[in-house]
Amino acid sequence: MPYDPLIVQPMREELTSAGFTELRSPEDVDAAITSSGISLIVVNSVCGCAAGGARPGVKMSLDNTKKPDHLFTVFAGQDLEATSKAREYFKGQPPSSPAIALMKDGELIGFMPRHAIEGASPDMISSALKKAFDEVCS
Repeated sequence: MPYDPLIVQPMREELTSAGFTELRSPEDVDAAITSSGISLIVVNSVCGCAAGGARPGVKMSLDNTKKPDHLFTVFAGQDLEATSKAREYFKGQPPSSPAIALMKDGELIGFMPRHAIEGASPDMISSALKKAFDEVCS
């Protein structure tokens, strides 16, 4: 059963206010992830490591010269079908929330699962993402 929409709304807004587009259906996911260019996809979550590390770190990473072309998010525990569809694109990665995926032309090129997010500070997450952006973004 999905989380109460009122509970997750502030967690959604933390990313949408930073320019992320929410993907709420499998069709949204297919259209977004297969777009050309570099896409950052955040699997958002209600857990403490999403609040304390993932969302702040992702937002901080956008303060960089090089950035992804597209910013997307799905919400695990809320948009169940969209999250499941997004995970189909994360080839070789077990389901994880939160998670941060970097895609190029619809292909997974980088992935930060929950175990890499738990215990990491926003600065650590941001630094890892900025390094990846500098390598793959134009």
